[in-house]
Amino acid sequence: MANNKATMVLYLVVVFSLLFVVSDCRMTFKLGVAKPASAPQCFSVYGVESGDTCFAIRQELNLTAAEFGAINPNLECGKLFPGQWLCVAGSA
Repeated sequence: MANNKATMVLYLVVVFSLLFVVSDCRMTFKLGVAKPASAPQCFSVYGVESGDTCFAIRQELNLTAAEFGAINPNLECGKLFPGQWLCVAGSA
C-alpha cells in the first residue's frame, strides 16, 4: 500500500511539473500570440479645414500614401471633418 501511495505522489509531482513547464514556456515565448505592433509617433499635426481631402493634404506636404497611412493608421479619409487633427510628420 505504501508503494502505491509513493508511486501516486511521484506521478502527481511529474504531472504538475510538466504543467508548470508548459505554462512557463507559453508565458516566456508567448506561443500563438502575435506581437502587438508599436504605435506610431507623431511629431507634427495638421488641423483639417472645410474642403480638405487626404490627397490634397498629402500632396501639399509631399507625403506618399504609405507614409501618410502609416502615421495615421485608423484614419478614414472619406470621413474627414473640420477640426480633426492629422499626423503629418512622425514615425511608424
